[in-house]
Amino acid sequence: MSNCCAPPEKPSKQEISSCCGQAESTGGQGARKAHFDYLLWVSFGLAAILYASYGLNLNPGVEWFEHLGHGVFDLLNTMWWGVVIGALFVGVLSRIPQALILSVLGRGGSINGIVRAAFAGVLLDLCSHGILMVGMKLYQKGASAGQVMAFLISSPWNSFSLTIILIALIGLPWTLAFIGLSMVIALITGYLFDHLIGKGVLPANPHTDTATFDGEYKFWPEAAKQWRGINWSFKLVGEILWDGFKGSRTVLRWLLFGVLLAALIRTFVSLDMFQTWFGPSVLGLVFTLIAATVIEVCSEGSTPIAADLVTRAQAPGNGFAFMMAGVATDYTEIMVLKDTTRSWKLTLFLPLLTLPQVVVVALVLNGMHF
Repeated sequence: MSNCCAPPEKPSKQEISSCCGQAESTGGQGARKAHFDYLLWVSFGLAAILYASYGLNLNPGVEWFEHLGHGVFDLLNTMWWGVVIGALFVGVLSRIPQALILSVLGRGGSINGIVRAAFAGVLLDLCSHGILMVGMKLYQKGASAGQVMAFLISSPWNSFSLTIILIALIGLPWTLAFIGLSMVIALITGYLFDHLIGKGVLPANPHTDTATFDGEYKFWPEAAKQWRGINWSFKLVGEILWDGFKGSRTVLRWLLFGVLLAALIRTFVSLDMFQTWFGPSVLGLVFTLIAATVIEVCSEGSTPIAADLVTRAQAPGNGFAFMMAGVATDYTEIMVLKDTTRSWKLTLFLPLLTLPQVVVVALVLNGMHF
């Protein structure tokens, strides 16, 4: 039984450990070196250049370059804290015994476990990228796919801080409606995932070891025991954070790529044009779903745009769809899920099961507004 002051749980003799998904042996002369992650480091290099150029006012005199640098600068300044806290959670989770984590989430494949995971997502105050890192670590620690999906769908913009922002932007009634409806979609989607896994349609989580979950496992006594065993120090915090960043490389590579793409869209597509095409119509909803898929921003970035869709475009359904569809369809989420679960089939069932629910809710909300 490990604890937070002990090293992370040791990997098996051979496991997928590189961010590119290459198998890397843990020992022996036949060990292969991980391939260079071009996507991670090229995206990091470009983002760093653009961030520094704008931050240090090193504009070469090209207007689009300045706007591009401003987009990267603004996005990274908005989401950095969520990434850091997310990495910290990942580092902590890597040192917590699997049985302790599963005792909080409940048994995978059960309604109780899905409900617990959904509420955990709502209560965890992180942006969408930070929550994605935590969700992938939960999968690696043995949570069922249904629990992970409920966690991801319910959490990105339902944090306490963004709830306050939403209330200020669109009012309390719409905010409560959005939160409640997102929870319903999260629970339905999580149940469907675990049901399909139980039927053999989708692959089960290979990290789940049923022997590690005991219905009689006493969470609070064990958690108190683990807490007492922690020898807090700056060195320990640094190690946990470093372990978290190493465990989050898959997310970081797509996150940085997404920042570059979002900055390009901000540079060459005006917000006025965005609002003109996304009114409370079927066509506007279609464009909203497409935009939510393409525009890769953190929850703090998507919330103001969604609020504009509610207040300026008079399309509350589109505002709800913009936030929810971004969770289910954006390529960062899709690619990170694929890299973590190693299953395209399981990954693509996320938008397949979620989008129809989002569309129905959005059409109802737009109709209610007329």
